[in-house]
Amino acid sequence: MAQEKFTELYQRAAKRKGGKQALELLLGDAADDQQVAQLTDDRILAVFSKQIFKSGFVWRVVENKWPDFEQVFFNFDIEKVLMMPEEMLEKKASDPRIIRNFNKVKTIKANAQMMFDQQIDGKTSFAQFIANWPSDDIVGLWAWLKKHGQRLGGNTGPYSLRMLGKDTFILSSDVEAYLRAQKIIDGGLHTKASLKAAQNYFNQLKQETGYSLAQLSQLIAFAGGDNYVQLEEA
Repeated sequence: MAQEKFTELYQRAAKRKGGKQALELLLGDAADDQQVAQLTDDRILAVFSKQIFKSGFVWRVVENKWPDFEQVFFNFDIEKVLMMPEEMLEKKASDPRIIRNFNKVKTIKANAQMMFDQQIDGKTSFAQFIANWPSDDIVGLWAWLKKHGQRLGGNTGPYSLRMLGKDTFILSSDVEAYLRAQKIIDGGLHTKASLKAAQNYFNQLKQETGYSLAQLSQLIAFAGGDNYVQLEEA
């Protein structure tokens, strides 16, 4: 079976979302690495931590509690986080204002250390490090975060990057289903072979269409699954 043409994919997504104009509004603007480079360490650590706590948990609860997380963890100032002794970390993990999961709380300090170490070794800010990473090898950045960080594997790292404004596709269930239906991947989702095949496919689409990786993976998701959003085209 030949792979579906992009025009067919696009038309199906547009039909499901109420027309081309509505679809383009949903896709939004392309990511901007210059904006990513301006991020501060505390905001990057906050995003990593929020996505870790959202993983396997009710997202709405995490969002509602997040102002308290900010207060408890010094607004994610990495220097202050790194100065916390183990006893203080344990005490904060039992604070009723936050989600009391010590294993996840420990990742806040561990990922602050990851960021600090990279800045020392790379002689650049962590924001610049992310911004400089080429999107045509975004799976390489996923692998880096998984190796050097804590609980940033799977889709947690990619979702974090998306929230930071870094251009990345997401291997959501809808995107995975499409890639399998098109015979682009056939093994485990996060194997090196599958990740390379997915990256190559998205790179090709990006070159052909001019859409970003993020826009393309959203478009694929919009074209399938149960995510109908009937916006009326003006």
